[in-house]
Amino acid sequence: QVHWSKEENYMFRLSAFRDPLQKWLRDNPHAIAPDPFYQRVLRWLEEDLPDLSVSRERRRLQWGIPVPGDSTQTIYVWVDALVNYLSVVGYPETHGEWWPAAHHVVGKDILKFHAVYWPALLMAAGLAPPERIFVHSHWTVRGQKMSKSLGNVIDPFACTGQYTVDGFRYFLLRQGVPERDCDYYDEKVLKLVNSELADALGGLLNRSTALSINPSNTYPCFSESCFPKVLDYRETKGMGRASAEDYEFVASVASLPLQVASYFEDFQIYKALECIALCVRQTNSFFQRHRPWKLDRKDPAEQLWLDTIIHVTLECLRVYGTLLQPVIPHTADKLLSRLAVEPEERGLSSLTFLPRYNGKPCPFEGRQLGPDTGVLFHRLEKSRQHQIETKKL
Repeated sequence: QVHWSKEENYMFRLSAFRDPLQKWLRDNPHAIAPDPFYQRVLRWLEEDLPDLSVSRERRRLQWGIPVPGDSTQTIYVWVDALVNYLSVVGYPETHGEWWPAAHHVVGKDILKFHAVYWPALLMAAGLAPPERIFVHSHWTVRGQKMSKSLGNVIDPFACTGQYTVDGFRYFLLRQGVPERDCDYYDEKVLKLVNSELADALGGLLNRSTALSINPSNTYPCFSESCFPKVLDYRETKGMGRASAEDYEFVASVASLPLQVASYFEDFQIYKALECIALCVRQTNSFFQRHRPWKLDRKDPAEQLWLDTIIHVTLECLRVYGTLLQPVIPHTADKLLSRLAVEPEERGLSSLTFLPRYNGKPCPFEGRQLGPDTGVLFHRLEKSRQHQIETKKL
């Protein structure tokens, strides 16, 4: 049976902040991202905006922080939680070092607290709202919401044990689309990580550094006569050994660092990884298309072309390793170490692809490759427990 009850609380006049909130969002169309969530907040602000109760009676809510100057009231837990963002950076003395340049990463289910209540509270205190609020959706499991009662909650620690930290991070960032819920199941992780990390990336490194292909174990030289610079790649006949397809592929890799940086800035990490995966596939196609293992090393012209193929491939791998450092740090470090790229040469800001194609020196040319540390990323297998459960089903 429902019983109506009354109590006295402190109220925050949220209704007075409708216009300031609307102006803030219209003046800053990227303040909330992705866009569907920005539009949702705008719609909320067009509806009724009732005043917000910011306290509860102490006799009903014993735990929590008392309202300053009134021990009969407890601060509403969500207001207390939001205020932590300021108190942790030293408000009101030293918060200026961090505020207002603050980015919030929040789940879609708490969007109203972070995109309506919190900015209004800040405005009331004379402070600027967060610079950016990035909103992410949820993970489902085989199409169902994770739930303790259903017993389908995924243990991230078990996943990192099974797929490695790098493998699991790569899957989550590659498949996590912020604007909509994403579905998880073990087979999807295995298929994606094996395909893109073990086979495509790892296989490419293994093939291009194999002693049968590169017996000197060095970063070979690039030949301008084999791969001359052209203004229009469609007019490449008779100019060298590279095909129009090769020029198109090299242009894709050259544009990759800026493209990835732009997606990272926008928190669209899955799009950045999509672009990298596509370029890795193109590099494998380039290597396969020219079959360097078929070239006669005794023929000087063939040797030049062989070295150029390997040089281009290693340059591509160097770019991929550098760009993947924030996502798969251990694997990227292993890849770059194999290519003899020193720690101070791994920055994103100074990343230049294939400088020799543009007539500039390449600091890696002729350098001895790093020691072979084995397989870049081991193929993942289904756990025995998972096989047993599948068999039962």
